Amino acid sequence: MTVIINGTPRELPGGATAADAVRLVTAATTGLAVAVNDEVLRRAAWDAAALADGDVIEILTAVQGG
Repeated sequence: MTVIINGTPRELPGGATAADAVRLVTAATTGLAVAVNDEVLRRAAWDAAALADGDVIEILTAVQGG
């Protein structure tokens, strides 16, 4: 299936989850936020959040600075 991750079309296998999308684009395990179709997901829900063809996923990384 094709999903859009941070504005870029990406291929994922059927049955992929939000957690799979995160692993596709980053090795980071902390400081992340994920939204699927404009709905922010709690981290505990990433493994259960099944994706569908055409979903739009935004993966954001927290950055410190001054």
